[in-house]
Amino acid sequence: MTGQYVLDLRAVDEAQVAVVGGKGAHLGGLSRIEGIRVPDGFCVTTDAFRRIMAQAPSVEDRLDELSRSDPDDREAVRTLSARIRRAVEEVVVPDDLAAAITRALTRLGGRAACAVRSSATAEDSPTASFAGQQDTYLNVTGSSAILRHVSRCWASLFSERAVTYRQRNGIDHRAVHMAVVVQKMVFPHAAGVLFTADPVSGNRKTATVEAGFGLGEALVSGLVNPDVFKVRHGEVVARTIAAKQRAVRALPAGGTQEVAIDSQRQEQPTLTDAQVVELVQLGRRIEARFGCPQDIEWCLADEGFQIVQSRPITTLFPVPVPGTGDRENHVYLSVGHQQMMTDPMRPLGLSVWQLTSMAPMHEAGGRLFVDATPRLASPAGRAGLLDIVGRSDPLTRDALETVLDRDDFVPSLPDAGPGGPPAGGASAPIETDPAIVKELIEHSRASIATLRRDIRTKTGPELFDFLLEAFEEHKRVLGSPLSMQVITAGMEATWWLNDKLQEWLGEKNAADTLTLSAPDNITSEMGLALLDVADVIRPHPEVTAFLQGVEDEDFLDGLAKLPGGTEARDAIEAYLDRYGMRCVGEIDITRPRWRERPAALVPAILDNVRNFEPGAAARRFERGRQEARKKEQDVLSRLRALPDGKRKADLTKRMIDRVRTFIGYREYPKYDIVSRSFVYKQALLEEAERLVRANVLPEKEDVFYLTFQEFHDVVRSHRVDERLIQRRKDAFRSYHALTPPRVLTSDGEAVTGAYRRDDVPTGALIGLPVSAGTVEGRARVIHDMAEADLEAGDILVTTYTDPSWSPLFVGITGLVTEVGGLMTHGAVIAREYGLPAVVGVDQATRLIRDGQRIRVHGTDGYVEILP
Repeated sequence: MTGQYVLDLRAVDEAQVAVVGGKGAHLGGLSRIEGIRVPDGFCVTTDAFRRIMAQAPSVEDRLDELSRSDPDDREAVRTLSARIRRAVEEVVVPDDLAAAITRALTRLGGRAACAVRSSATAEDSPTASFAGQQDTYLNVTGSSAILRHVSRCWASLFSERAVTYRQRNGIDHRAVHMAVVVQKMVFPHAAGVLFTADPVSGNRKTATVEAGFGLGEALVSGLVNPDVFKVRHGEVVARTIAAKQRAVRALPAGGTQEVAIDSQRQEQPTLTDAQVVELVQLGRRIEARFGCPQDIEWCLADEGFQIVQSRPITTLFPVPVPGTGDRENHVYLSVGHQQMMTDPMRPLGLSVWQLTSMAPMHEAGGRLFVDATPRLASPAGRAGLLDIVGRSDPLTRDALETVLDRDDFVPSLPDAGPGGPPAGGASAPIETDPAIVKELIEHSRASIATLRRDIRTKTGPELFDFLLEAFEEHKRVLGSPLSMQVITAGMEATWWLNDKLQEWLGEKNAADTLTLSAPDNITSEMGLALLDVADVIRPHPEVTAFLQGVEDEDFLDGLAKLPGGTEARDAIEAYLDRYGMRCVGEIDITRPRWRERPAALVPAILDNVRNFEPGAAARRFERGRQEARKKEQDVLSRLRALPDGKRKADLTKRMIDRVRTFIGYREYPKYDIVSRSFVYKQALLEEAERLVRANVLPEKEDVFYLTFQEFHDVVRSHRVDERLIQRRKDAFRSYHALTPPRVLTSDGEAVTGAYRRDDVPTGALIGLPVSAGTVEGRARVIHDMAEADLEAGDILVTTYTDPSWSPLFVGITGLVTEVGGLMTHGAVIAREYGLPAVVGVDQATRLIRDGQRIRVHGTDGYVEILP
């Protein structure tokens, strides 16, 4: 009976997390690696923990209370967790369990000093380390003391910090069990931590060693600054030797104590370079065993290095998996930063975007990346890429240049020869003709109408074959040479106007005003159209009151019962017919669309009802058009007064006509994409519902965690791997904690880039100027459009904005985002509406507090936080 309660450390491995917890399983795995020394010990299994919990019946009720509590209510969490811990510690360890632990202790050497360490089943996983969440006790001697500390480890599963960690990571308290590791104590000369990848940059080829004298607790507790060594390719490439004034030593009678380090030793290196390199070699063996970069705790005693813990480094951004046999260096650009959606995507969303994109894309951390290495390897390609990226997002350009400055990372290959103008070069020949834009829009509408008609009859495997053909049509429309020429012409005309008018007139970002109320901008039309919806609702106070209490998605049905409700419902329905395929994060097909969750629009509608007068949409558009016309006349007049003025004015007039003809179309291809994607999604969800009715899937949304091909296979076979879906759900949840870099190398280095500027006031937040003007107002930090509550004059501060945020733009006076570029959607619409805007402001939503007054310098690209 006792065998299930105690297992020798060398009898377990990493497959037995459910039995011995994450720490125990990793230590067992470590003990099996040739050349890796692990202190002898044993595990008190999770069966023992369950038996103890069964003898504390009051815990169940308190766990119910805990699961219902708000993780932000610290007092409630603190009180409940303390009661549970007390109840667990008060359970008397049964005689047979105590005897099993005592026998195992005898095999370790009777009264040998031990470390008693918690080992929970949810810790040390690739997605959640739980580092420091449960307890460890060092230098414990005697069986009674060890039994007492085993009980404390069981109880530490319910420490306040462990409970809060689980709640914030969406982990059920009942799903986690506690094992305990008891190991023979090591009395080291030095101890510390080894990271087999650089924990700051993410570089997988650079290891970091932190070291201090005595026990590692001095480092973990922050008592001393460690020596830090960087190792690359078997060589110490950097070192920082700290003044180590204190250490933690084991006491002869048990426990530990802080001691002073002799002044002559304080600034001596803890390890020699040879020892550091040897330790990193051991770390590489451990990394190979577990298959990912490791955070390793080590000790150095007379007999050499001993490893006392190894866990995955969960904070590193994953690296795209290269092709078989590919050992070349690669530089990846974030797609999310270009598409204004840096959140993780589900597998179905990732794979559909990959299947419909014009360029090959690689997945990592739930995000997509494009391999820029071939362009960077060619001098002409590199120059063109840096030019176009630099105009859009200086941070990405700086990150790329940081990588390119390392001469050995990206090889320089000869240009392939003539192949058309480089990116950002001369505009392709195209007339400034509004009919071209009308033709492109009409072709898009006709193609989508055909898609809707033809997909209706497709089910089963035939649907997936049809969709693969539809994806090719999708790419044909998206990659139309004429469409690309129109977009390029509009962008290049904008750049020409800004460059030349600054050179000739000393005026920054003049194109921002010249593009106000440009025609054919589907995204700005979408924002103005919601003002028209508000005009229908405003005369009916009962409708407004009803909308203020909306909680469910079926609210449209209830509107018809109210005076004016039928008109209000019809106006919202008409809006959804035209724009209901949109949503925040719309490049992910699995995100709920406005048509599926119309309540997301209600806050913006109510803001418009409250903050605007009837007819605001038409007045706003006309005001922008008049401002642009006035600006044009002013610019042309000033140019004519210059030397060679007539030529300059004529050139500028042609470019103004060109930008106003073409710049609005910049938004239409995205509208085409999301319109098609919603048609795909509706058909795929109908197929998922058939699988649910056939008892193949428990829920239709489970297909979101399959790739397109996997979904196809399930439809053919009527078999699904539910464990795969659960793993994908867990991984997706963990990806939210990762911040995707603008540039990622195949070494795993996340390169963020920096603004190289010294022309901003001290303390200002630097970003990219994308829409001219200066505005001062109240910052509204908003992460979810559905929770927006805006007043006239507010400045929107958020992580990113895609076209779905446009309905909010009509009610704000300025914009600040963490992600964005000169030609991304938020920037285009900010210019369209005349909103001063600064994008690419690192950590804006953390550095600016909701409600603070700020000043946005949209012309010069910085934000001031006002007193």
